[in-house]
Amino acid sequence: MEMTCSRCHQTVQAETSFCPNCGLPQLFYSTEAAPDGGQQVRWVDAVRDAGSVAWRPALRSALTLAVPAGVLCAFLAPAGIFGLLLMGATGAWVVSLYMRSQRPAWISIGAGARIGLVTGILGSWTAAATTGISLYALRYWFHQGGVFDGFWNNLITQQVSQQLSEQWAAMGESAQNVSVLKAWMLSPEGRAAWVLCAMGFLTAVLLVCAVAGGALGARLHVHRRPEL
Repeated sequence: MEMTCSRCHQTVQAETSFCPNCGLPQLFYSTEAAPDGGQQVRWVDAVRDAGSVAWRPALRSALTLAVPAGVLCAFLAPAGIFGLLLMGATGAWVVSLYMRSQRPAWISIGAGARIGLVTGILGSWTAAATTGISLYALRYWFHQGGVFDGFWNNLITQQVSQQLSEQWAAMGESAQNVSVLKAWMLSPEGRAAWVLCAMGFLTAVLLVCAVAGGALGARLHVHRRPEL
């Protein structure tokens, strides 16, 4: 017996629990003559909602991959800009591991995005913590603070200061205000604020990349779900 999917209207076999075209879970029933002459109702086994996530195995997969990915995506890590791609790939990889361990026929893009969100939170926090520990160790344990201070002073004095002067002059601001801002940026408080802003920006971008990777991983598995 053949039925029609309620979403895409493609033909679905009665013994199949999912539409082979769009993946929508199907629920059929049929009446067959029972041995005692009565009618027996047979339902296809219910399947788990594709939008739900079993969080315990999902968290295990996320921890396995997100923590090392976060270390590689830290602010001073050699991965650099490729760290963003790495975090996106990590989100997709976690979804793939989850699919292999739970073997659902498919999951929705929203469920994949939520798995990516958890992966991004773990990975981005690991990257931020690794960055903070690395900066602290370089300054106070390896006494490399002068290198960072010299780089920052040159950056503010030569590039940022000139750009600020031109922009503020175009806005009608006085040179005194530019000098006050420059002095604040060269102060320890200004350097600390810049580091915190950079770490916050890094965390947000890594989180977005992981969510996008998780959603993409779920979308790709729609076409690769096993036949039932």
